[in-house]
Amino acid sequence: MKQIITGLLMFSAFIGFEACAQPNKSNKPLKNIDMSHTETITLGSGCFWCTEAIYQRLEGVVSVTSGYSGGHIENPTYEEVCDKTTGHAEVCQIVFDTTKISLDDILAVFWKTHDPTTPNQQGNDVGPQYRSAVFYHNEHQKEVAEKYIVELTAAKAWDKPIITEITPFTKFYAAENYHQNYYNNNGYQGYCRYVIGPKLEKFEKVFKAKLKKD
Repeated sequence: MKQIITGLLMFSAFIGFEACAQPNKSNKPLKNIDMSHTETITLGSGCFWCTEAIYQRLEGVVSVTSGYSGGHIENPTYEEVCDKTTGHAEVCQIVFDTTKISLDDILAVFWKTHDPTTPNQQGNDVGPQYRSAVFYHNEHQKEVAEKYIVELTAAKAWDKPIITEITPFTKFYAAENYHQNYYNNNGYQGYCRYVIGPKLEKFEKVFKAKLKKD
């Protein structure tokens, strides 16, 4: 993990970018995956359109589903979440092949592609639904996420404290169909062009060796 922490520090300015490059990856699961070697984690790092587009491009990621977690309302709608009364965060549930990508790498991307020091805000997206959160599915995920916070804090990766929520996963509600594979289907849309596009370009430069080849 020390090597990853060093890389995070080297590219600390990277998290300040605003979230779109031409779509080149789909949200379809990889073929011929031995599901016995997969793991699931649920991450909130701002708008789920951005998070989805990033993780779709990583080698070893089987599927990315945008949705809602961490709230107290069952089956929330996008409109309800945007009203800021459900307690839910916009998240992506990520299934990855542990023989191709590690949990450390999954979380390295998480820390490097958003600002974990801004409460309920990522760029111009403001509200509790945009909070930084790791909803862990097992104790190992919790331990690794907490270790990252300790080491990044000690390394003074940011001027402000990390406020990322580390909490056990309970329920995940998939977002409406039109939110799925959003960037790839709507690359022409303003938010995609001017927010997600630039973010993806920087992400792809930093994680070039980790990207899917096809």
